[in-house]
Amino acid sequence: MTTTLILVAAVVVVLFAVYVSWRAGRLDRLHIRLETAQAALDAALLRRAAVCLELAGSRILDPATSLVLAAAAHEARTAGPDEREHAESDLSRTLRAVVGQERFREKLAEHPAGAALLEELDTAVAKVGYSRRFYNNAAGVTRTAQRRWLARSLRLAGHTDPPRFFDIDDEPPESLATG
Repeated sequence: MTTTLILVAAVVVVLFAVYVSWRAGRLDRLHIRLETAQAALDAALLRRAAVCLELAGSRILDPATSLVLAAAAHEARTAGPDEREHAESDLSRTLRAVVGQERFREKLAEHPAGAALLEELDTAVAKVGYSRRFYNNAAGVTRTAQRRWLARSLRLAGHTDPPRFFDIDDEPPESLATG
């Protein structure tokens, strides 16, 4: 009887250890997915800023518009972690104002590199939206896994803070979304 009881207890302990190991591995994979999504988001944001700087320096736009766009893109590229969401939202709003100008598409079409710039800008803006949604999804799943009782009680996430969502205004400019 005692041998059976000890054997059942050992099996329960082993099964619990396997489950804890599986949960810890899942949490680790979620953190890796989150870091990968954050790197992709950073790359998309930097690419959008680079395309905006290229557009500003192309001499297609008037000097005032070019200066405003270049300043917003530079601010987005150099913003620190605490100001980044605000700077990226400002770049989105500036980009919408620039693209919303009268005859924007015609001005780009007149320039030899205009069509390529417009396509590159459209791609960069779309990638920012996709990357942000993918990152926020990964952050939500990771936060949920970190809040589970087992992860909290056994500190399976270590001392890491819950991931922050990245909330910016990434609405694409009207003519890019419909064009």
